[in-house]
Amino acid sequence: MQNRLAELVAARRNLMRDRTATLNRLKTLTIDLLKRHARHRLRQIEAQVSSLDAAIEALVAEDRNLSRRRDVLASIPGFGLVTAHALLADMPELGTMEEGQAASLAGLAPVTRQSGAWRGRSFIQGGRAPLRQALYMPAMAAMRFNPDLKRVYDKLNAKGKHAKIAITAIMRKLVILANALLRDNRLWTPKAA
Repeated sequence: MQNRLAELVAARRNLMRDRTATLNRLKTLTIDLLKRHARHRLRQIEAQVSSLDAAIEALVAEDRNLSRRRDVLASIPGFGLVTAHALLADMPELGTMEEGQAASLAGLAPVTRQSGAWRGRSFIQGGRAPLRQALYMPAMAAMRFNPDLKRVYDKLNAKGKHAKIAITAIMRKLVILANALLRDNRLWTPKAA
């Protein structure tokens, strides 16, 4: 089941890359025939994406455990079904790890460069790139609509942190939150202020 889900999600991700490339090509085309071909290809891609979405949904619905895990992930503000499916496919270990392990596996744990008294800048590295890509847009949405994470983002901005650093911190918080909710098998609820 897990391998089938991962394969379907990867196929969807590839179609979305093709869609972006075709849209970019369409902007520069000057010959009408090529424009028609590009628009036709976009319609094909949209139909295939819809077909894959239906197949992913049917596969998840077959398994009660997978369906519950999807519901838990989709309850997080900023996450939709596409993100929930991507997390289920790309990080099946989610819900069984410690906080730092989840962030590290996603490639969102800060790594500090230092040697003796010298301290370099922290950065993120490694992990699963498709997972980071899947978390970027939900982090952007969470910064605006998830009250808990909006406070974190505003606090980082007030400290003068660069926007990319703050977004990465929100992505890290999201994967840690998803891990905790799946571990506890509960839906997201806002914290009391």
